[in-house]
Amino acid sequence: MIARSLGIALALALGLSTAACGRPFDVKTAPGFVALENQVTYDWRATTPEGVVVGVRVVEDERRGDLPFWTQAITLQLRDVSGYALLDSKEVTSADGTRGRLLQFGHDEDDKPYVYWIAIFPAQGRLFLVETGGAKDVFERARPNVEWTMKSVRVRCKGFLAPVLSSYTCNRW
Repeated sequence: MIARSLGIALALALGLSTAACGRPFDVKTAPGFVALENQVTYDWRATTPEGVVVGVRVVEDERRGDLPFWTQAITLQLRDVSGYALLDSKEVTSADGTRGRLLQFGHDEDDKPYVYWIAIFPAQGRLFLVETGGAKDVFERARPNVEWTMKSVRVRCKGFLAPVLSSYTCNRW
């Protein structure tokens, strides 16, 4: 009975400590977007009423590849497997100065053009993917706010304790 109570208490404590840790990045929601809750494949996601979305995904423990590796791997996957056309590729930096790469793709569905962008930031032993997309006409109207949101992303902790004590999660953004 005591062992069971300790197990339940330990599970509850671990669950609460995980919830309190927060996400390992910071992003601001631009005007015209609403942050969505309970996203399964994204760690954060926001949308416009017209369906333009911006999302952040964190891939854990991706110390195995550097920025050129992930740029090529993602480009090959989207171009050769998923049928997207690479329209542009350029260097970008996150709000905290982390170097990354922005890949801009196009794709047609039912004779309608769509835009898909993905910014890649390796940091904290993780891979941060900032994705956005939508139908090209509504995307172009939302583009200033899309770019504003993408520029707001921070993937590294700041403060005098970073990177020693807060390098793996940043719960005081």
